[in-house]
Amino acid sequence: MARYSPDELAQALGRGLLSFPVTHTTADLSFDEAAYREHLRHLDQYDVAGLFAAGGTGEFFSLTHDEVAQVLRATVDEISDGTPVLGAAGYGTSQAIQMARQAEEIGADGILLLPPYLTELPKQGLFDHVARVCSATSLGVIVYHRANARYDAQTVIRLAEEFPNLIGFKDGVCDIDLLVTLHAELGDRLVYIGGLPTAETYAMPYLELGVSTYSSAIFNFAPQWAVDFYAAVRAHERETVQRMLAEFVVPYIAIRDREAGYGVSIVKAGLAAAGRPAGPVRPPLTDLSESEMAELTDLVKKVV
Repeated sequence: MARYSPDELAQALGRGLLSFPVTHTTADLSFDEAAYREHLRHLDQYDVAGLFAAGGTGEFFSLTHDEVAQVLRATVDEISDGTPVLGAAGYGTSQAIQMARQAEEIGADGILLLPPYLTELPKQGLFDHVARVCSATSLGVIVYHRANARYDAQTVIRLAEEFPNLIGFKDGVCDIDLLVTLHAELGDRLVYIGGLPTAETYAMPYLELGVSTYSSAIFNFAPQWAVDFYAAVRAHERETVQRMLAEFVVPYIAIRDREAGYGVSIVKAGLAAAGRPAGPVRPPLTDLSESEMAELTDLVKKVV
């Protein structure tokens, strides 16, 4: 049984920093559950408002459905009761329903609904997709506005009006007009979450749009830095935020942008640079080159 009602979950998530733990792998690309659990125990020492298990940074797209459940089960086991844990659901509607129900059985507190697989989506089809997932679970559901799951304002408003357990909107597109419209029409009915790669880059301007939180991948390898950065954003300490962006985030994203998929790969590389290796990424992603790894290691040493 979930530890939070949908309304309680929305309030909890909006009050602090969120993150996606990476999914650890062995050299042969098997899920390394022991290492993953140890990583969770390490992260659990820091103050976050929620964790997304087997999410984008957790390589959801490269995990089998059984592995998604295994990762979520380990997360629920290891994370203390004060931190909400959200499971992932995605692919086709039937699969997403099955994954949402399984997450509820495992003990997740909510669901992150990732974009459906491959096909282009009409507005009504996207509405029906979310509607069926919300109807299949009592957990709070957050939709991820990204890739082919591009929501317009009226679709989100309709969903919010019809499904009380739709609690959040995660923006991975940087659609400012949409965010302004949603906040104007729905106010605090939803929790708005920043979901762009290296979300720290957008944290300060997003805060002015009602996006009170974001998911930090950097939290995986520099948790105290990530928590301090979030605190500076929420306190409107602009000079501190700009300094931290210039010293770490800007050179970090310069490495991240060298190859497609490095938004995930660089996080696992960051853990290796911090002395807490998580193993390689799975294909179709690729790991950083040796020279990039050396460059990143020098950078990470400044923040851990």
